Amino acid sequence: MTPEKAESELDDCRKNVRLVKHMVEAMEKAGCAINRDFFKVDRCDQPVLGGFRPDAGVVICHNNISCRTDMENMLTHELVHAYDHCRNKNMNWLDLKQHACSEIRASNLSGDCHWVNEFFRGSLNVRNGHQKCVRRRAVLSTAMNPACESKAHAVEAVDAVFQTCFNDHRPFEDIP
Repeated sequence: MTPEKAESELDDCRKNVRLVKHMVEAMEKAGCAINRDFFKVDRCDQPVLGGFRPDAGVVICHNNISCRTDMENMLTHELVHAYDHCRNKNMNWLDLKQHACSEIRASNLSGDCHWVNEFFRGSLNVRNGHQKCVRRRAVLSTAMNPACESKAHAVEAVDAVFQTCFNDHRPFEDIP
């Protein structure tokens, strides 16, 4: 996606996508109002769609986003991280359990693990497919943490907090 197209899609998502709007409103209610400058479109070297940086906001990797659905899911995912950072004033992203919890919540609440997305990834888990996807994606993201020594450590962190964090749907009432 071109930088200009990403900027345009971002603005449209902020105005018209229910989950993105809900997350922005929840941030405001939690005392962390955000404006357009919170979002930055950039070219990224890593194979990721975007990311949340506590000191910079949400980065959108225009060169890795190919469609509107990717943009919507990524924005919601990263806004869950921003919300978690807002509501936990002592959030330590180098603490693997805290990071794993936010990754579980973001994968669970953002649409990352919707069956259509999983189908296009080639995953056809029918039984507990959503939970398996959330766990798998949380492990992958936690393993990228600079404080994580190995995939086994990421698995251990995710396993330690999975049930509690999977069942925490804030700021939604249930899984959207």
